[in-house]
Amino acid sequence: MDLQGFGHLLLSGAWVTVKLALTSLAFGLLFGLIGAAAKLSNFRLARILGTLYTTLVRGIPELLLVLSIYFGGSMLLMWLASFFGYTDYIEISAFAAGVAALSIAFGAYATEVFRAALIELPKGQWESAYALGMSRPQTFFRIILPQVWRLALPGLGNLFQVLLKDTALVSVVGLDELMRQAYVASGSTKEPFTFYMAAAFIYLGLTAIATASTMLMERASNPVSRGSRA
Repeated sequence: MDLQGFGHLLLSGAWVTVKLALTSLAFGLLFGLIGAAAKLSNFRLARILGTLYTTLVRGIPELLLVLSIYFGGSMLLMWLASFFGYTDYIEISAFAAGVAALSIAFGAYATEVFRAALIELPKGQWESAYALGMSRPQTFFRIILPQVWRLALPGLGNLFQVLLKDTALVSVVGLDELMRQAYVASGSTKEPFTFYMAAAFIYLGLTAIATASTMLMERASNPVSRGSRA
């Protein structure tokens, strides 16, 4: 893919997009699990914090979240550094701000997916594991989490596709991801249709790969489907 010498820019931007999406996914899954555990906790304060997290984050546009973290994070770091006598300007990298914003947003939606999956599991599984002498962490990681993963995977797969496309929002703070590189190339060549269409096809390809990967993971995590094929 040459595209008047700008093909390599689009490919490098696509690689940055993939890294941004996968890094945000990893942190977002962690936030989602923590949020779901908080909303299902026996402690009232934890339930309140979990509800505030999902309500506030899902009510804010992702673009506003990116801008708030990118500019507000720098101000916060400068304020903290001032206590130690550091007065130079501190700038958060666009990649870090993008990961933070997208992870928080993904985690808020993933919280509800994990919560629904946890509710669907019979509570008797916890008691059965305790009766066998397993601790609470052992029960969660060995018994509960594999089943939650299987139930939540379709919803998480859909959320990841949204996350993959939301990476384009980070271009507004200067990250050289796919959309930013398409903008630069179209400005240099005065052919915006060509490069935005090329970016669209790359996004479609990445989404197709994400969909196929999700389907493979669903089959691998479903013992019924594995047994029917055997």
